Amino acid sequence: MDSNDKLKKIEDIVNKLNKYSYEYYVLDDPSVSDKEYDKMYDELLRLEKDTGIVLENSPTQRVGDVVLPKFEKYVHKNKLWSMNKAQTIEEIHEWHRRNVKVVNEYNLTHNDKLPKLKYVLTKKFDGLTINCTYDESGNMIKAATRGTGEVGEDVTNQVKTIMSIPLKIKNNSVIEVHGEAIMTKKAFEEYNKKAEVPLKNLRNGAAGALRNLNVKETARRKLSAFFYDVGYNEGKPFKNYIEMMNFIREMGFPQDDYIKECSTIGEIKNELLYIKSIRDDLQYDIDGVVIVVDDIKTREVLGYTVKFPRWSIAYKFEAEETTTKLLDVEWNVGRSGRVTPTAILEPVELAGATIRRATLNNIDDIRRKGIKKGCRVFLRRSNDVIPEITAVVQDSSYDSYEIEVPKFCPYCNSELVKDGVHYFCENTLSCKPQLVKSIVHFGSREAMNIEGFSEKTAVQLFEKLNIKSIPDLFRLTKEQLMKLDKFGDKKSQNLIDSIEKSKNCDLASFIYALGIPNVGKKTAIDLSNKFMSLDALRKATYDELINIPDIGDKVSNSIVEFFHQDNIIVNIEELLKLGVRPYFKESKIEESIFNGKTVVVTGTLKNYTRATIKQKLQNLGARVSESVSKKTDYVIAGESAGSKYDKAVKLGIRILNESEFEKLL
Repeated sequence: MDSNDKLKKIEDIVNKLNKYSYEYYVLDDPSVSDKEYDKMYDELLRLEKDTGIVLENSPTQRVGDVVLPKFEKYVHKNKLWSMNKAQTIEEIHEWHRRNVKVVNEYNLTHNDKLPKLKYVLTKKFDGLTINCTYDESGNMIKAATRGTGEVGEDVTNQVKTIMSIPLKIKNNSVIEVHGEAIMTKKAFEEYNKKAEVPLKNLRNGAAGALRNLNVKETARRKLSAFFYDVGYNEGKPFKNYIEMMNFIREMGFPQDDYIKECSTIGEIKNELLYIKSIRDDLQYDIDGVVIVVDDIKTREVLGYTVKFPRWSIAYKFEAEETTTKLLDVEWNVGRSGRVTPTAILEPVELAGATIRRATLNNIDDIRRKGIKKGCRVFLRRSNDVIPEITAVVQDSSYDSYEIEVPKFCPYCNSELVKDGVHYFCENTLSCKPQLVKSIVHFGSREAMNIEGFSEKTAVQLFEKLNIKSIPDLFRLTKEQLMKLDKFGDKKSQNLIDSIEKSKNCDLASFIYALGIPNVGKKTAIDLSNKFMSLDALRKATYDELINIPDIGDKVSNSIVEFFHQDNIIVNIEELLKLGVRPYFKESKIEESIFNGKTVVVTGTLKNYTRATIKQKLQNLGARVSESVSKKTDYVIAGESAGSKYDKAVKLGIRILNESEFEKLL
């Protein structure tokens, strides 16, 4: 590629990126994903470096984007800087080496020595940056978006709808405090249930709310915020970042509980792995981790480039959202008979995997989002969770057509019945997917724990041995099993033995195995503890069930309806005649110090998986929580315990290591 071609390429990329930035930041209606934008941005950086050509309007030369003209402009007292970004630990290591070099050189020539480098890590929230100004009386007098970094948009009235942000603080000097306005997953889901046009993602929910002149609409979205920086301060200067964060918290600003101090790259690497591991458990979106130098004087020595501070860097996670084309829709039947749509997609790389399929929830959700065959869609994936289509790319539906619900079951051709927003196949006697999945669930580890039982085996039982119900499992013979593919004498006998062994099962596992709609393992345990026998549970009334903690109206109705179905009554009676004997094991909960206590588990334990420790604690009468609060009684901490451990220390909650926990049993 000659110089003229490279110049044209640069001009083309710059024009596209500026267009995408306008759509994203100004219109709040992006046409490309973050991943596609970042890829193009990186390509522009390489071309500029190779050629030395940097256009004046290149997005690499500015901190932010244009200010919406319909809002009043606000000039920040100090610039809100962008941050240098890293996508690998080696890039962070290189940044650290540069910092060490500057500090060492300074200390060789100055008497006022800089301290050993220490870093502070915080989450990088995926929302909209806000800058709140407070006067000498501690009153909030202005709130603005970041905008270009020097000039933002006045969103004072909108920010005041965020209930967690203080309107007055106990401080007698002018300050500007930086934070991130975010939308939680709960607020997002609640808003989308009622919205005519659903929000695409959490970030768009927050950004769109603050850029809405209708303050009532802003309030409807129930935004939250976290604060993490004092950008301007006429009061006593801070010596380090930890002191600044303590001040922010003391002033009553909402602050995330993850603030980690690190001195080595190894420590930083461990923290990055930890944050990645908990990312999908958070109630808000993050797209990375911010790493900053703690000492303020060291920051001043390190200084700034044109775009960003040399004393901070943002480690960016791999993008979890992209766009692709929806090619077709496949309808599948679950063990409850529910017929659900699955999107067949043009293959696309996302979060380290090639994605070809995605969930579509139900036809009402499809219609509300405007999803059609042939259109381009936004696709989101978190870790191993099934990818979900969140929205349609604007103006991509011109060559697309409506998704229609089948009238008949795609497997057994029975007529489908609509119940609420879902469609069901009511052929429970011979619909293959329903029977196969029900049998697999019945034999699963947390249910009857039939060893050597798989979906592949269940399919063979249905197709070759005409197994059509759960009781049929207990009528199987070794001779029948030996007719199946890859079933010899030993394997057949092992499965027969495992089925026979499962007859003597605990009540909670049997309840879970039955596949009662809306009843998971925890609810099954609660039901077992309450009724102590299968007969008592089968006779349970709605009023008895609704009074059990954590069991609501929907679950209570499901249980009552389930045990009144003729086919369920017949199946249970057959199972009992075939020798299945669910038993209730008397619990010694009253002897445990954990009975009635709230316990949080964090880190990696040597002798327990997260599932087994949770089960153990529940058996001891404890309530297992996912987050630490003042109501937490104990925190069990394993290796690599993170922010939950730190918060427990701050709150004075009793912390047990694995050995201490086991001594208390």
